[in-house]
Amino acid sequence: MRLAAIDIGSNAARLLISEVRISNPDKPEFNKLSLVRVPLRLGFDVFETGSISEEKIEMFIKTIKAYKFLLDVYEVKDFKACATSAMRDATNAKEIIERIEAETGITITVISGNDEASFIYDNHIAENMNDEDSYLYVDVGGGSTELTYFSDGKLIFKESFNIGTIRLLKNQVSEKEWDEMKDFIKKNTTGYHHVTAIGSGGNINKVFSLSKRKEGKPLSLQLLRDYYKEFSSISLEQRISMYRLREDRADVLVPALLIFVNVMRWADADEIYVPKIGLADGLIQSLYNEITKQPGQPSKPIYVSK
Repeated sequence: MRLAAIDIGSNAARLLISEVRISNPDKPEFNKLSLVRVPLRLGFDVFETGSISEEKIEMFIKTIKAYKFLLDVYEVKDFKACATSAMRDATNAKEIIERIEAETGITITVISGNDEASFIYDNHIAENMNDEDSYLYVDVGGGSTELTYFSDGKLIFKESFNIGTIRLLKNQVSEKEWDEMKDFIKKNTTGYHHVTAIGSGGNINKVFSLSKRKEGKPLSLQLLRDYYKEFSSISLEQRISMYRLREDRADVLVPALLIFVNVMRWADADEIYVPKIGLADGLIQSLYNEITKQPGQPSKPIYVSK
């Protein structure tokens, strides 16, 4: 069975195609066949002007057309296509979605921040870890940060905050919004076991790659602080050259680290695991659950079959 997910974020659009092997129905294996990322950077328009420019719309449409060809080549029949923070805020989102559907046949659903957190949680990474700890999923995107808290085998909370890397670069995050996130985390993570963070998104994955840590080993809060201090002290051009980063990664890495460091400090988490998961992985897991009628699917399914 081949499944796919299209994740339209504020910084980039991703297409993930996975092969699902079901030798054990209780533990299906999701093997990545292809992951394609296009830096559309929709948030740079939306968080500054409120809408997406015609130039970006054309890039958006071309990207979805390319993804449609790949879905056909890989013979994928079942997939989800979702958009997050930038499209949630864009005043012309409905018009864009209609144009894309007319030209590609692909329907994009704009999901809420809480739905985004739920799909990320659908990876259920924490369930395979130490029961003595509590786990805080932290997904940092261009437009928002999704937090999901898991303790004693139970989902304690899921929350989305409009604090993201592109919003920070555009000076669109107020002190009040930072304080609201801080107060929420402190209030809702106290009284449980020791908190370990689980990070997702391209930025924390890049930091993990730069750290040279072995897969499965956590990063320390101090290491993230050190990287934040190092990256903040050098120019964008130096980051690109010294660390061989793409420009669309080098500019958002500093605000991403700031978010991760703050969230971990406020949750009193001194380590973060980086299991290489993201929204697209959660969408595929959710899609599989819907197809096989497993529990845990969203209350309003957005399953698309072509």
